[in-house]
Amino acid sequence: MYTETLQGLGLARNEARIYETLIKEGILSIGEIATHSGINRRNVYDSINRLTEKGLVFELIEKEGSRFEAVNPEKLMEIVKEKENTLAGVLPDLMKMYDKQSFGEAVYIYKGIEGYKNYMRDILRVGQDVYTIGGKGTWADDRLKSFSVPFVDELQKKGLKMYILYEADVKKIKNDTLDVLKKKMVCRYLPKEYSTSVVLDIFGNRTLIFSNLAKGDFDEEASFTVIVNQQIANAFRVWFQALWAISKK
Repeated sequence: MYTETLQGLGLARNEARIYETLIKEGILSIGEIATHSGINRRNVYDSINRLTEKGLVFELIEKEGSRFEAVNPEKLMEIVKEKENTLAGVLPDLMKMYDKQSFGEAVYIYKGIEGYKNYMRDILRVGQDVYTIGGKGTWADDRLKSFSVPFVDELQKKGLKMYILYEADVKKIKNDTLDVLKKKMVCRYLPKEYSTSVVLDIFGNRTLIFSNLAKGDFDEEASFTVIVNQQIANAFRVWFQALWAISKK
């Protein structure tokens, strides 16, 4: 049930299954672990050793043989915090190296939900206002809720604004998250005849082109092109102003 979550914390698949089995069933022998988890007995030995090294399982040596017990799941939070502290120690140096890079002009592709999150992180890093043409209300997708709301709050803390030209049909989307976010942005609506399947975002020296986005939804297979070019970004900002002038509040 929680195997994928535990894998996301750094456990191998068999380790995650065995740890969850011990949490659920209690103290077990190697044979019992194999039976309950469905993992080959030989593989159980290897995974138990690694779990013991990670401090997530401990061995009980008894007269009949060894049995194993899971450590309190709060240990998982300790492991996460240790990793965060390790990263925090090197992150300033990594950021210095990253910021020294001269990106100049470039074109690259982002894909899926994680790509969309990277694009939002880029906005915070670049630190300039955002201009959107043809917004589809993608924020309404539940998979983005936990990321988009804190993102917009962080934008406001930095004094940045989002100017969004939504397509006319976005008005019809009934979604609490989208309604909350709209109040934190500067929004207008394009005339219905200007609806397309494409969205443009402009911030700093970047222009992003999203294609095949459905209104209020985000396709995990969706990809979008990032153009890093100051001249192109400046031109799109000018065209944005022309469209803004004919749009409705």
